[in-house]
Amino acid sequence: MPWRRTASDPKPFSDLRPKGDDTAAFPPSLLDGYRKYRERSHTPHRPDYERLAVYGQEPQVMVISCCDSRVTPEGIFGAGPGELFVVRNVANLVPPHGPDGDYHSTSAALEFAVQALKVRHIVVLGHCRCGGVKAFLNGDAGPLSPGDFIGKWMSLLEPAAEFRCLPAERAEDPQLALEYAGVRQSLANLRTFPCVRLLEERGRLSLHGAWFDIGSGELRVLDAATGRFELCTHRPGIPANP
Repeated sequence: MPWRRTASDPKPFSDLRPKGDDTAAFPPSLLDGYRKYRERSHTPHRPDYERLAVYGQEPQVMVISCCDSRVTPEGIFGAGPGELFVVRNVANLVPPHGPDGDYHSTSAALEFAVQALKVRHIVVLGHCRCGGVKAFLNGDAGPLSPGDFIGKWMSLLEPAAEFRCLPAERAEDPQLALEYAGVRQSLANLRTFPCVRLLEERGRLSLHGAWFDIGSGELRVLDAATGRFELCTHRPGIPANP
């Protein structure tokens, strides 16, 4: 017998939308994008997706990136589904290890990546014109809400601003210098996690810093020996910009 909604059944979602409010509708652009995804990406590679669904994910790399919509780690690194384990937050920050009763989203993702997925690399990916870094630099601006969640989160940058900004970088471009310093600070904070520090010491986990220029498409990688970010265009297989 076909299912029929009775007076006692919950109202369908369409009945719950405010009358005359188009914002309640699912964004048509997303539906169009989904159709293109099914046609161009999922259907041609369905066996690969089915294997991922059945056997699970085995990424070798975790990327800690900013939630800025202009920065997409999978696109930057040409990665497909199942190849990167990505966590995104404001300004790609990693808090120091702090086991307490609070909620720790980034720390939880890190724990899962290292302890369960056994990733071999962690990349902290910064980017140009980061809004979170800008907010930190403009510290006189008021909070966006009474909770001031952004202000509290961006206070993680305070040690970076004091100890991890190179003088030459700060003199040239204060925002860029702090974007670099934020990556350095997050790498230092990663090493406060016992599981990360132990695996790195044993050579089973590597930590990396990188910075992406949205406009030019350039990627700069942190040189562990010098502490500076270097353009990676000199590396084999990466063409220089024309």
